[in-house]
Amino acid sequence: MDFGFGITPSSRINLDEVDLQAIQDIAKEDPGIQECMACGTCSAVCTAGKYTDNSLRRAILAVQNGQFKKAEELLQGCLLCGKCTMVCPRGINTRHLILTITKRVTSK
Repeated sequence: MDFGFGITPSSRINLDEVDLQAIQDIAKEDPGIQECMACGTCSAVCTAGKYTDNSLRRAILAVQNGQFKKAEELLQGCLLCGKCTMVCPRGINTRHLILTITKRVTSK
């Protein structure tokens, strides 16, 4: 009998299989990836975020979980305007971090 819905595939991530070297390489070049506290201030002021799925904190989480393609997609709409850098409470140079993440995940 068809009830019009189905079971979705699991989105569980096995963290034992995640490539931790990628996050360590990014942290060597820009330690801001480890300083980010995922407060969401950058996402709140993001001009591109209103029109795209652009989100730095979600991209950082994706990299930490080994989802490099997702991280690349989340940063693709960034205009590099610098608003997020101005409001970051930790003083992270988010533009440099975005460029570093993008460079590293596209090579994966």
